[in-house]
Amino acid sequence: MKRTLLIGKDSLEVELLHQDGVSTLVWEGQSQPIDILELEPGCYSILLDGRSVEVRLDQAKSSDPEAHAYRAMLYDGAYEFALVDPRRALLGGSGGAGASGGVLSSPMPGKIVKLLVQPGDPVQEGQTLLVMEAMKMQNELKTATTGTVKTVHVQEGATVETGAALITVAPEA
Repeated sequence: MKRTLLIGKDSLEVELLHQDGVSTLVWEGQSQPIDILELEPGCYSILLDGRSVEVRLDQAKSSDPEAHAYRAMLYDGAYEFALVDPRRALLGGSGGAGASGGVLSSPMPGKIVKLLVQPGDPVQEGQTLLVMEAMKMQNELKTATTGTVKTVHVQEGATVETGAALITVAPEA
């Protein structure tokens, strides 16, 4: 999935693709094979363009609550950056259970880690309905409406594709 990488005032489009056991980094339209190995939690060995770099990632604070901010420690210093997930537009728009209710759809392929609601449960706008793991990250999927859970279309442990129906929310009358 594409993400927007924010470094200072610069904004770049990046995407990490995995196909047939090969990872590719697409950076501003240019593709590069990349190898990423997690040495220990938060510490990675990255092989890119014939160079190996060890990177330690720590969470950082961001003024944008929708951005995932990090501090990368490399051999030559520390760098702060943020990744903005384009799914927030999907979840707030047609991909989420919107103001008129509807079906919360999967914004990407992934695995359902935890269901937090069941049919009949009342839900509030912004409430997390389930946790989904995609690309080794856990993502909280939230409703954009207040109402009642009508149907849960998946179960914990299920693997889903992009656009799969996850939970239907009936809006408040």
